Amino acid sequence: MIRSHLAEATLYGILDLGYVDRGRLFEVAKALIAGGADLLQLRAKGYQPSEIIEMGGEVRDYCRASGIPFIVNDFAEAALELDADGLHLGQDDGSYEEARERVGDHMILGRSTHSPEQALAATNFDYIGFGPLFPTPTKKGRPGIGLQDLAAVQASIGSQLPVFSIGGVKRTNLSEVLAAGARRTVIVSDLLTASNIRLATQEAKEMLRVANEQ
Repeated sequence: MIRSHLAEATLYGILDLGYVDRGRLFEVAKALIAGGADLLQLRAKGYQPSEIIEMGGEVRDYCRASGIPFIVNDFAEAALELDADGLHLGQDDGSYEEARERVGDHMILGRSTHSPEQALAATNFDYIGFGPLFPTPTKKGRPGIGLQDLAAVQASIGSQLPVFSIGGVKRTNLSEVLAAGARRTVIVSDLLTASNIRLATQEAKEMLRVANEQ
């Protein structure tokens, strides 16, 4: 069921503690889901697994009740303890085989990729993030890789697994990203800092819907 939901997903929401106060996690999660986010990831850089477990339970329960996969960033221990639906790994977070052995077969596994070569090397994962397309405070010091490889990556592996464009994507440049070949995206700061998160998420989801129907 989770993998079939993933196959249809177009908008990936992230609860990033760099933008969201810990006390507002549940409120923001509800707004993202109400607006149409298809997946929800808890990203808590600088926190310990025990803290992630403590703060993630309520969000996990709401995701489960809403039929939305709940993903944990980086920490397999926290993902297992929370009985999350998935685990997302960066390039330096170990291999697919190590992660799969750790979390078992039921969790979906995602990988951050930053080049066509890394994307092609990650086809054993359940999905990838491809970027950062533009410079973003979420990944300080990492230059944007641009849009020029999006279409090729989508064409080469998009039929095998979902490819989510990521990194500096906002509603103001989403049309450009979609025109470059993206069909799914992650949007972080533009949604989390919006005055109305639900409406901002709805707007982005509608843009994706229109692009995917063309």
